[in-house]
Amino acid sequence: MFLVDTNIFLEILLNQAKKDNCKNFLDSNKSDIKITDFSLHSIGVILFKYGKGNIFQKFVEDVIPQTQILSLPIELYKELANVIKNMNLDFDDAYQYRIAKYYGVKVVTMDSDFRKIKDVEILFL
Repeated sequence: MFLVDTNIFLEILLNQAKKDNCKNFLDSNKSDIKITDFSLHSIGVILFKYGKGNIFQKFVEDVIPQTQILSLPIELYKELANVIKNMNLDFDDAYQYRIAKYYGVKVVTMDSDFRKIKDVEILFL
C-alpha cells in the first residue's frame, strides 16, 4: 500500500517536468493508492489559487473514487509537535509521516525532507 504525497499528484495536475513518471507510478498501482485528507485539501487550495478549479473537480471525480482517504486519529494529533521538533519536518511532512506510520504504508514522494525518516519506508520518484 502506498501513501502518495501531495507533490506526486500536483506534478501531474500542474503539468510539471516529472508528470509522466508520476502518472506511470499511479497507473501501475491504482488499487494500492492512498491519500491523506490533508493532501486532498492542499491540492484543492493550490489548484484554486492558480485558477484551476476545473482540474480539481476532474481530480475529485476521476481519482478520489478509486483512492482511499486516510485521516490521522484525533488522539495522535498531540504527537505532531514532537515529530516536527525531533525530526525537523514541516507540519505537512510530519502529518504524512505519522499517517504512514500509523497505517503501516509506504510514502511515495519527491520531497527530499523524507530522507530523514528511517522507520517508515519511503519511495522516491
